[in-house]
Amino acid sequence: MPLPSLYVSEDKPREWRVARAAAYGAVLGIIAGSIKTLGPSHQAIAASVPEIVGVALGFALLCAGATALRNFIARRLIWPELS
Repeated sequence: MPLPSLYVSEDKPREWRVARAAAYGAVLGIIAGSIKTLGPSHQAIAASVPEIVGVALGFALLCAGATALRNFIARRLIWPELS
């Protein structure tokens, strides 16, 4: 049973794209990793590239996993007639 909402969309329900969520997560990870490693310490960029890549990969996996979980829950509970 879907939760009641004051907003009723005219669009057909659709799933979120996992690849797009992973790309957005990677961009957020690059930004967060850059701020963390290059912020107050002013380290050289070459020494912190692996750390920035690791943070970007972590954010990408986190966002992709959250999107996949959202799609799974939506297919099972919210849109069972579309499956």
